[in-house]
Amino acid sequence: MNLPFQPVVLWTDGLLFLLVAVVLGFVRWSRHEEHLRAPWRKVARSRGGMIAVTVLVLYAGVALLDSLHYRRALPTDKPGAEVTYAPEVLSVLDTFARPLRDGSERTFSAPFAATAFVKETITRADGTQVRDFPRLRYGGRLLENPDVERVPDIARRALGGLAAGVLLWVTLAGLVTGYVAHRSGETFAEVSAAAWRGEHALPLRAILLTLGGACAVIVPLLVLSAHYHVLGTDKVGQDVFYLTLKSIRTGLVIGTITTLVMLPFALALGIMAGYFGGWVDDVIQYLYTTLSSIPGVLLIAASVLMMQVYMDTHADTFDSITRRADFRLMFLCVILGVTSWTGLCRLLRGETLKLRELDYVQAARAFGVSPWRIMLRHVLPNVLHLVIITTVLGFSALVLAEAVLSYVGVGVDPAMNSFGTMINAARLEMAREPIVWWSLFSAFVFMFVLVLCANLFADAVRDALDPRMREQVSPAAALRRARALAASTRSVA
Repeated sequence: MNLPFQPVVLWTDGLLFLLVAVVLGFVRWSRHEEHLRAPWRKVARSRGGMIAVTVLVLYAGVALLDSLHYRRALPTDKPGAEVTYAPEVLSVLDTFARPLRDGSERTFSAPFAATAFVKETITRADGTQVRDFPRLRYGGRLLENPDVERVPDIARRALGGLAAGVLLWVTLAGLVTGYVAHRSGETFAEVSAAAWRGEHALPLRAILLTLGGACAVIVPLLVLSAHYHVLGTDKVGQDVFYLTLKSIRTGLVIGTITTLVMLPFALALGIMAGYFGGWVDDVIQYLYTTLSSIPGVLLIAASVLMMQVYMDTHADTFDSITRRADFRLMFLCVILGVTSWTGLCRLLRGETLKLRELDYVQAARAFGVSPWRIMLRHVLPNVLHLVIITTVLGFSALVLAEAVLSYVGVGVDPAMNSFGTMINAARLEMAREPIVWWSLFSAFVFMFVLVLCANLFADAVRDALDPRMREQVSPAAALRRARALAASTRSVA
């Protein structure tokens, strides 16, 4: 059967959806285990944590849309002829953002501009030439007189987008409230009233206000981006808003797939070192001590350069630029994972040294249970809180690491969009007069929001899963306990 498109599965696409499947499987498993549900219930009641989750879900949605790749079928005039597919690999996000991708200019243009950023020689109808700012081919193309019509047109379209955003927010708020009411057995009116008073067990008001803010910003931007370059264009005329959206997937892939590579090393070696001790512990300690003593940036740079030589000498292995860039991204994830497992391995070793001396582990040994079964059934479940806390905290560090590595030239392929490549491309433009600031600003804002939300979510997970944090009492709770104790003392007296 001849399809109008050919699905393409890249390495990072498969690994990313595998990680999504693992997360969904863990959620399903946790729902049937009370000791796992309790801490995550505490995360769900954290206002900052749920605000961060709401924003991270939006980022993840963009990344997943950008991970569904395909090739378009080329048009043919012969009926019944075999379909030939284009060599260019596109994603579903590219389809939705087609006006942004196809609406490129010649060079720089400022946000919401209708003319180019630099003057050019323009030939008039009468044959004379002048130096002026030429009209853009895409931005503000419907305006006859940009100097007069541009600001009112932007305001009108922004208000229309804001109205559409409010409508979308009301719909989403109704769906979220209805789902919570269905799960809790309450009526829709009861949940709505408790949410807006801030009295519901879940921080619904914070979640709904976050959704409202996101709709109020995103929908007007999407409406305006159909007629303007809302974040300007770069040196070759590409829309910066489109490049920023494409960079989200790269940051999330670096932060998540690196975890898939790092966890097997850290879990296996850390638990084995702590449980077996002896020469096994000595070998593993020597291994991660040696690896930690090597400067990480130098090791990554050397590995990337060797991989680049392989790619140059085996160019026929890759049938498209996208596959070549994806292979380099996957290799970078592997290198980051191999060099970042040592910290978690140390933590797991120390925790396992403590767990192996507990009574239930000693009893399992006395009954002849094999060491591997003890590590899987008794040790591993009791160190999962360390694993989750460390991986969530390390996500933001990996996103920033990609930006730094791409900035110094040993990160992702130059053909792949990322925050690091955007910052590197904008570096030289900061010395221009007038300054070209919007590329650096866009990458900074989107990366800042991503890292900030990841850190807020990591704090909520740490507070819920770390036993030391659970044992701490908040000042407000301590004050209430002191007042109750004082009242009971007075009543007894």
